[in-house]
Amino acid sequence: MKRTIAKKIAWALLLCMLTGLFSGCTDSSKYQRSPTELVLAGVGDEPEAGFDPTTGWGAYGTSFLHSTLLRYDETLTLVNDAAEGWQVSGDGRTYSVQLRRDVKFSDGKGMTAHDVKFTYETAKKSSSSVDLTMLDSVEVTSAYSVDFHLNTPSSVFASVLTTIGIVPMNGYDETYGQHPVGSGPYKLIQWDKGQQIVLVPNEYYYGDKPYYTRLTVLFLSESAAFAAAKAGTVDVAIAATAVARNQKIDGMQLINIKSCDNRGISFPMQKVSAPDKDGNPVGNDVTCDPAIRKALNVGISREELVKGILAGNGSPAYSLCDSLPWFNEETVFADNDPGLAKQILEEAGWVDANGDGVREKNGVSATFKLYYPADDSVRQSLAVAVADFAKTIGIVIELHGASWNEIERVMHAEAVMFGFGNYTPLEVYNIYDSAMSGDSYNNPNYYQNPTVDGYLKQAMEATSQEEAYEYWKKAQFDGTTGFAYQGDAAWMWLVNADHVYYVRDGVDIGTQRLHPHGHDWPLLWNVADWKAK
Repeated sequence: MKRTIAKKIAWALLLCMLTGLFSGCTDSSKYQRSPTELVLAGVGDEPEAGFDPTTGWGAYGTSFLHSTLLRYDETLTLVNDAAEGWQVSGDGRTYSVQLRRDVKFSDGKGMTAHDVKFTYETAKKSSSSVDLTMLDSVEVTSAYSVDFHLNTPSSVFASVLTTIGIVPMNGYDETYGQHPVGSGPYKLIQWDKGQQIVLVPNEYYYGDKPYYTRLTVLFLSESAAFAAAKAGTVDVAIAATAVARNQKIDGMQLINIKSCDNRGISFPMQKVSAPDKDGNPVGNDVTCDPAIRKALNVGISREELVKGILAGNGSPAYSLCDSLPWFNEETVFADNDPGLAKQILEEAGWVDANGDGVREKNGVSATFKLYYPADDSVRQSLAVAVADFAKTIGIVIELHGASWNEIERVMHAEAVMFGFGNYTPLEVYNIYDSAMSGDSYNNPNYYQNPTVDGYLKQAMEATSQEEAYEYWKKAQFDGTTGFAYQGDAAWMWLVNADHVYYVRDGVDIGTQRLHPHGHDWPLLWNVADWKAK
């Protein structure tokens, strides 16, 4: 039986480790392949549920296997994909989409409005990570046109149309995710579970034909991907931040791609109160005080976090949506001011009366817990840095690495180091609207502000993107109130992490757009445009 590339590379790496003790890896250990074949390592996690858009695959806008109706281009402007046009009704409740007539699935069958209707109805019934609660019904108005009827006006539905790849009505069953048939630029021809997938161009693709005729994607950890790059066995590899700081690889470029892939801390906003419906604790008598939240926000140096923890591969974060069209740039503030942090605490009544280094207020010690996923070294390092700084201004933060199951149980009562970042402002609504309080990971800290709720409602119901953007920005801060630091300081956003890759000399990965959170293989969003230099 023919060995997979993953197995060949494993043998090559073993050879390198054995011979490298004496002479180092040489070109003889490199896996030979054609000029139009690429091997990629660690660029995405193997999807547990398979490549099924109706259950969430591609929800962050990566569609190399499937077409979406709309997509975001490199400037994050909405453009057509499988659609040739779209309109919104005056009341914002109906999105009418006209389809291209030349879209075919990889089995040669043409896409019609019936496939679109089937896809969205299936996604609505599934446990898809795409929020379709606003979708009431899908109406086929002709073979190549479809109307989406919403139960409420929704300015964010256009972004939803960028997230769900279309599946064939007559080629879909419960095993679809294992052998997807899509209309994207590539098709899946091999999947060795736990090792690799192999992609080749979809000969029926309606766009420009891809230059690269075979892509092998290896499911490797960051450290294994780096080893494979060093051994010369791969063309593109994810780069761990710590490795990227000091390591160069001959024949490869180290490429930094900016992102809105943020890390930030949610602070429970209520005093300790009754448990939620599942018996989980709610509220925190320390973090509910805005002085605690503001002092931590303004005192820490985000630049130092980027420099020390991300090795310079990132940028300071001030919100959930830095650099996105709906970001309110007026919410950026000067940090790294411990003196101001101490002043904020003193004026709010947090003082160290007994000289033990910890502030108190009305008998409550300025002490709280901060949880982070135990298997995430970056979030752990950020948590340690925040705790170290907090100690210098009289706040004690107790760190807890935990599983997500444990974090889910305590996240309404304890601070948590989260990560977000997506191309839809719906994420802003989910994190900050009071109606979403305690809904899974939505609004985990029970934030409530009626003025903010009003702006979010107006943003959701706006009939144009431009109008909606203004309300999203006001919800952040309107000059008086908002969820940003200048208002309620409901979260402490810290950094946006660059996505860093090693890329073989001579390989052009095109113009990359701002990357979202690291799900769904964001590097491959434009893989059909990759070419040799």
